[in-house]
Amino acid sequence: MVTPIEIKGKTLGFIDSRIGGRKENQDSAGLKETKLGYLVVVCDGMGGMQGGSVASQLAVQTILETVASADKQSNPSMTLIKAIRNANMAIIEEGQNNPNLQGMGTTVTALLLTPYSALTAYVGDSRIYQLRKGKKVFRTFDHSMVFEMVRKKVISEEQARLSAQSNVILKALGITPDIEVEIEERPYLKGDRFILCTDGFWGAMPEDEFVRHLSENNPINKILDSTANVVESIGRNSGNEYDNLTAAILEMNSNSILKEKMNKKAKLIIVILAVLLIVSIILNVSMLIGKGSSNGECNNVDSELMNNQESIQAKDSVVVIK
Repeated sequence: MVTPIEIKGKTLGFIDSRIGGRKENQDSAGLKETKLGYLVVVCDGMGGMQGGSVASQLAVQTILETVASADKQSNPSMTLIKAIRNANMAIIEEGQNNPNLQGMGTTVTALLLTPYSALTAYVGDSRIYQLRKGKKVFRTFDHSMVFEMVRKKVISEEQARLSAQSNVILKALGITPDIEVEIEERPYLKGDRFILCTDGFWGAMPEDEFVRHLSENNPINKILDSTANVVESIGRNSGNEYDNLTAAILEMNSNSILKEKMNKKAKLIIVILAVLLIVSIILNVSMLIGKGSSNGECNNVDSELMNNQESIQAKDSVVVIK
């Protein structure tokens, strides 16, 4: 069921979470308006008994509460990292206090939106996408065994998606006290779409097809619903054991204050054009100088010829007079 993300009566986006082919939905999602910005969190829990759902719910709750308790002067990036680390310790402590929950864990994706920028943070293989005019301009890189192979160029991303080992992740909350959180500050433009989603949502189809569905020219609530329906249809056709699927989609209604950094390719092109311009100027100046020098020499020759001609005429005139 698609649920609106509303802050003070204003709809920023939508969330959809479905049980899929499982007996329990271990995914969790939440949102909160804070003094630092609008915060959206999506988690994919794992663990036996009720462990997965407890871990994901605890992570969402802890992250939202930690960021909400920060004041306006707090550093947004450091606050978000702190919130995710707090969630990690909360899950570990809960597992230690309850033997039935030992070993539980969860992935996490978090998006903190401010007028200045969008902060993305994640641990695990749940993803954050940023789409612009039908194209992917940003995506998190999975903390998984198969994506380490992609990083080393051993396999392609599509081979990783289809691998039987695609569910083996290298990082998650609730496993070790020390957790490394990957965070990035992103600029955004009006019309950009951010999608936070679990692997049960993004992993059902090739990425280009996935991006195409989420880039359709329709209201984002309909886009989210139709994409989730496609994912469920693929899951049912492949068997009834398909994963939980959860996603949040948000569409920006303005440009961020932070602007896009020029990429290396654009910088290289500008440098090449600048060098060509300088070379062109030097050549033109050299040609002008050469032309001026040539004109001067021509003028000297012409002057000398005229003098010789006058001298000859003078001599001729003397002879004629005689």
